[in-house]
Amino acid sequence: MAEAARVIPFNKLDRGDVGLVGGKNASLGEMAGKLAEAGVRVPDGFATTADAYWELLDHNGLRATLDEQLDRLAAGAPLADVGAAIRAAVLSAELPAPLAAEIGEAYARLGRVAGRVDPEVAVRSSATAEDLPEASFAGQQETFLNVRGLPALLEACHRCYASLFTDRAIDYRGRMGFDHLSVALSVGVQLMVRSDLAGAGVMFTLDTESGFPDVVMVSAAWGLGETVVSGQVDPDEYTVFKPTLDKPDLDPVIHVRLGGKKRKAVYGEEGLTRTVDTSDAERRSRVLDDSEVRALAGWAVAVERHYGTPMDLEWAKDGVTGEISIVQARPETVQANRRSAVLARYTLTERGTPLVTGSAVGEAVGRGPVRVLDAPVDLDEFPAGAVLVTSITDPDWEPVMKRASAIVTDHGGRTSHAAIVSRELGVPAVVGTGDATRVLAEGREVTVSCAEGDEGRVYPGLLAYEESHIDLAELPETRTKVMLNLADPAAAMRWWRLPADGVGLARLEFIVAHHVRAHPMALLHPGRLDEDDRARLDALTEGYEDRAEYFVDRLAQGVARIAASRWPDPVIVRTSDFKTNEYARLLGGGPFEPVENNPMIGWRGASRYYAEGYREGFALECRALRRVRDEMGLTNVVVMIPFCRTLTEADRVLEVMAEQGLRRGANGLRVMVMAEIPSNIVLAREFAKRFDGFSVGSNDLTQLTLGVDRDSEALAEVFDERDPAVTRSIESLIRDAHAAGRTVGLCGQRPSDDPEFTEFLVRAGINSVSVAPDSFAAVKRHVAEAERRL
Repeated sequence: MAEAARVIPFNKLDRGDVGLVGGKNASLGEMAGKLAEAGVRVPDGFATTADAYWELLDHNGLRATLDEQLDRLAAGAPLADVGAAIRAAVLSAELPAPLAAEIGEAYARLGRVAGRVDPEVAVRSSATAEDLPEASFAGQQETFLNVRGLPALLEACHRCYASLFTDRAIDYRGRMGFDHLSVALSVGVQLMVRSDLAGAGVMFTLDTESGFPDVVMVSAAWGLGETVVSGQVDPDEYTVFKPTLDKPDLDPVIHVRLGGKKRKAVYGEEGLTRTVDTSDAERRSRVLDDSEVRALAGWAVAVERHYGTPMDLEWAKDGVTGEISIVQARPETVQANRRSAVLARYTLTERGTPLVTGSAVGEAVGRGPVRVLDAPVDLDEFPAGAVLVTSITDPDWEPVMKRASAIVTDHGGRTSHAAIVSRELGVPAVVGTGDATRVLAEGREVTVSCAEGDEGRVYPGLLAYEESHIDLAELPETRTKVMLNLADPAAAMRWWRLPADGVGLARLEFIVAHHVRAHPMALLHPGRLDEDDRARLDALTEGYEDRAEYFVDRLAQGVARIAASRWPDPVIVRTSDFKTNEYARLLGGGPFEPVENNPMIGWRGASRYYAEGYREGFALECRALRRVRDEMGLTNVVVMIPFCRTLTEADRVLEVMAEQGLRRGANGLRVMVMAEIPSNIVLAREFAKRFDGFSVGSNDLTQLTLGVDRDSEALAEVFDERDPAVTRSIESLIRDAHAAGRTVGLCGQRPSDDPEFTEFLVRAGINSVSVAPDSFAAVKRHVAEAERRL
């Protein structure tokens, strides 16, 4: 604990000094003094104390003024009038001479440390009721960058003191139950990092949307960090997997998304900052390479471990020295305070064509009339329950934001001001749409959905939706494993709290269609495409010199996010099972796919993997899976082969996989096979010698056993997984597989819809069932009840 004074260097502070210098400055002191051995770099600086703030008030007789104005607010006076009056009184007051002198002495010391007179500094507000576990107060007070010279520094400090009573700060303290006159303000003064010549951003030690704790989320943009925090830019986003972070032979960066980064903040010509356009090269380039991302994530984990709580940190890279530093750290409050025992889930029960899309923040649905604003308005001008649509938000917007049913912005990423505040308020937000203020008409009724993965969508009209609550503590234990069917990597982490036994089906074709979006053979042989498709392919793969690497990289990152979400439980990844007509719809797919009369039983699944027409494409799939397992270290990935008709075909596929470095048994690799063809049932014992387990594909098994087109409306009554021919096939498979020491699972919708079918599976001895996440709780209960009866 530091001793009372007007000004204290960071290295004399620790986290016990929140009451003396506020949460922000206490954290900087804690890191500077306690985490240097872990490699965490914090720029030097100092803080004014709460005693200095009270001295300012008493020196100028301001306590009576504050009391008077706050009494006016309590009596109904407009917040804007009260805030303006208090700020004017503070700004007109005189800084006590002893305080100004001590600030000057500390600033001179910083100059000596930096080796130059009048160094540039960042001047930040740090309230004594800030960065607490129960309330963050993030962005409530002012920050000034590139402040140079003592007169400018004293003015910035003075303006920070006044900012304790911004309208948003007064509103937030009132909402959170803090006494205005019990909160003091400290000013932090820190040597500037020349990130105007490089980049800066923020990072969280968990996934900000779901609270998933095993990742570090790093956001980065060019220039000073204010553009990321304020939401002016769409930043790069890097996801780092914590469990492999300390293993130098593995790559823990499991996902990279390049943001638009159209603007950056740089030093102003006469002090402070200005915002300019970025170059085309900057927009196309990563701000950080993998080694820098990994270093930052390592620091973040060290800080989290030291504090014992998830953390929200700001970082900056110096464009002169190349060094990266942590410039702020605070506890993460939104996910940390969320009840973990109950999951609320929202599902749209009708759909439409989205008017705009962007990044989804939160996992809810909001509806209401559009209110398009370019600046905050008085609360009586914003009807409660309206959808706020604006370019960007900053802390001045918060009183309006808390009245909104949803928020939509043109700019910003998942760590922008709009994103952070909407999470805290529990309001769904779609950020970074690009053109919402132009497309969404004032007064139009819309539905804002953040319940469909990482892409948020704004639909026309008031669409119907369902809200469900899952009490995880009440879910029963079961001997039969209940797993998840997951397809979208972007949505995988939001289900991490479900006590599932892993992923029973992750479909590679979904990732290819939605995240790769190009036919692998087209990437390898672009010369066979027409001019228009080649141009589209060039645009899609921009930044990749090797188009094959584009496919492998995108596919690997998609699989890795799903695998990470359930680590270390098994994640069964089914290799691609497009039909030829579906493959043909991918970008560039037409020249590589034959036209078949019945694609459902045509050239699909295993038959493609060793054929000359797709063998190279399957090799890219194998490269991606090998990267996930061997380079990223996610060895919980289990490979599953679909639609494998014969034993000879099984041998040929396993041989091709081995040639591509995926040899069954190597590095613990398990290879399973779908059981969806009668031959898989009849020859179960022989297939069991080649594979480590079976997964029943009930739709195809029913179709091929009964000879029924599963998509035929005329035969809908005949298509029934409960037909004795199908159920006896499943019983036979389980019996033969178990005799050979192999497991059998089933992935499909039927257990979700039919408790009797679930009971049949349990009675037959199925090892696992895999269902959609929103069906998990119901199926878990059905399985438990079936086990109880048996």
